[in-house]
Amino acid sequence: MEMMMGRLCKEFLKCCLLIFAAVWVVPAGAEDYSGYDCLIEPNSVVDVSTREDGVIEEIAVRRGDVIKKGQVLARLESSVEEVAVSIARARAKMQSGVDSQKARVAYLKAQKGRIDALFDKKAIPFHEKDKADTDLVLAQAELREARENLELAQLEKQRAEDILARRTIKSPIDGVVVNILLDAGESVEEHSIMTLAEVDPLNVEVILPDEMYGLINVGTQGEVTPHIRGGEKRVTSVVVVDKVIDAASNTFGVRLEFENADLATPGGIRCDINFLVDVVDAADSH
Repeated sequence: MEMMMGRLCKEFLKCCLLIFAAVWVVPAGAEDYSGYDCLIEPNSVVDVSTREDGVIEEIAVRRGDVIKKGQVLARLESSVEEVAVSIARARAKMQSGVDSQKARVAYLKAQKGRIDALFDKKAIPFHEKDKADTDLVLAQAELREARENLELAQLEKQRAEDILARRTIKSPIDGVVVNILLDAGESVEEHSIMTLAEVDPLNVEVILPDEMYGLINVGTQGEVTPHIRGGEKRVTSVVVVDKVIDAASNTFGVRLEFENADLATPGGIRCDINFLVDVVDAADSH
């Protein structure tokens, strides 16, 4: 009987050790902190507007379109601004004022040379020499004024072109068109025209309990599984760890960057994340 009890105790102890080993043995190098909910969001969401007043002439994109930075999104009615540009360009090309003053200065310089020669020979009185000197100085001043007016005309041309360019609304980001808020014929006033979202990369937002603080750092890797048909598990890295813990919930936020070059994963979906933490780091944090 005692021998049987001894064998039973040994078998029981062996089973306990096996269960203990199964629970506590982890793969070398990393520990799996799994089962956290997360949210995949666009990297940025932009409400496109303009400080220009006017009526929309054209919406150049549609909802769902993939757009590039600098791509034309919409145009405002710009007939007045186009006329202003044409006038400014014409003025900026007007060289006649400068050319006529240059010819006048050249003539007065030659005339002054002749009068100076006659004055040296005492063939003419001083007041004629003084008049020639004054006429040349005035002509040179008028030439400078003509050149300055031409420079101002060129600046006015640039200003008119800039005003016209602002009537064309371009995308500030690479992304997708989320929503069109105004149609052709509507006044922009202070309204947003459309909403864009930058979806490459995406942000993975996670809320963690405070006991994880110091365990999850910038560069920590995590396996993210999107809750979407065909969503594949992907390893990515932490890029932001909040420096403030929310006192009410004893939690803090973490952000990972989710590459999405093929735009296969939409923003605004839920996900699961398993953090892969180095065993040594995990031991040091406790």
